[in-house]
Amino acid sequence: MLDLNYVRENIDKVREALTARRADSTALDDFTRADEERRRVIAESDQLNAQRNASSREIGGLMKEGKREEAEARRTDVAKLKDRISELDELRTQAEARMHELLSTLPNIPHATVPVGEDESANQEVRRWGTPPKFDFEPKDHVDLATALGILDLERATKITSARFAILNGAGARLERALINFMLDVQTREHGYLETLPPFIVNRASLFGTGQLPKFETDLFKLQDDRELYLIPTAEVPVTNYHREEILDASQLPIRWAAYTPCFRSEAGSYGRDTRGVIRQHQFEKVELVKYALPENSYEELESLTRDAETILQKLGLHYRVMTLSTGDLSFGSAKTYDIEVWLPSQNTFREISSCSNCESFQARRAQIRFRRGGGAKPEFVHTLNGSGLAIGRTWIAVLENYQQEDGTVIVPEVLRPYMGGIDRIRAADERG
Repeated sequence: MLDLNYVRENIDKVREALTARRADSTALDDFTRADEERRRVIAESDQLNAQRNASSREIGGLMKEGKREEAEARRTDVAKLKDRISELDELRTQAEARMHELLSTLPNIPHATVPVGEDESANQEVRRWGTPPKFDFEPKDHVDLATALGILDLERATKITSARFAILNGAGARLERALINFMLDVQTREHGYLETLPPFIVNRASLFGTGQLPKFETDLFKLQDDRELYLIPTAEVPVTNYHREEILDASQLPIRWAAYTPCFRSEAGSYGRDTRGVIRQHQFEKVELVKYALPENSYEELESLTRDAETILQKLGLHYRVMTLSTGDLSFGSAKTYDIEVWLPSQNTFREISSCSNCESFQARRAQIRFRRGGGAKPEFVHTLNGSGLAIGRTWIAVLENYQQEDGTVIVPEVLRPYMGGIDRIRAADERG
């Protein structure tokens, strides 16, 4: 959430930022009206309080002079003032609640280094790593490869649940598990992240804290009972909320978490996009990286978080590029985002496999996550960062497609073989493990 005082004092800058993000700025007009109403009732309340205090003093004087009837008449007037002040207090509460509600719908302000543009066409490439594989045959996509190997079953997943779910079998399931363990090992053993296994179900306060609610409720799967619980869309939600409504010590920062979880998304509004195979599913898995950082260090932490995610692709030998997202392509809570895109031979293009974002104090303000420097300093909001390290299903796809062989088998990258029980090639005969 944006700082109320910042919005109030920089309304034109905020409007300009929202325009750059292609966001509706009409909420700012409502915010200004609510703010004006708040100021009006405060001014009137202050004036009436001054009158009440003066009248109280006057009543005291009249009582000393023995003018009881006159004093009682003044008490009646003071009671009316008190009733009006109570009404004004309620109007102030309503105006402030309205301002808070409106702020909760506004996205984050893009960082000054974010390229301005309407959509993903304005994203800027930062770097590339590796080279795409060369094939002496027409490469297959992951669906044809995995179906022929017997490691992917989409039809039965649809029968059991619905479209956009998948079943992985045999070496396919084992490859998924290998990727999870490999990613967690790299991030915890080499990059200093602390592994955590959070709940996969969260409450409304957690989803408000990270920005999914109230604006994006249709993207979520909600449990049908009166507790208002939801399946997590990403581990970012429970892990970022770990220190919700807490004050940390500055010496604790940065805090680095790594979490494996399944993720659940309704993908509302994405129908017709990436519906083939397992690129865009209602249920998928990720290893998520989350950081709490000092404000002055958060952009250094964003660079290192992005490099930590890139390391996975480098160790797997997968060609990729890093893109800086434009203002029109940023997610709701992000001030700056790098997308890591892996090469998919079947599509002859790069596809997103990780988004690494600095949300600055946006989420921390919503979730009330603060820290205190030494010397009795006032609490400040931490900066929160998150990124996929990586999306497991899309990494699974990239391994299959980039390491496929003409005979339909798939070479297992060397770094994954210890996690695969020494299996160096996925064959159809491996479908039962």
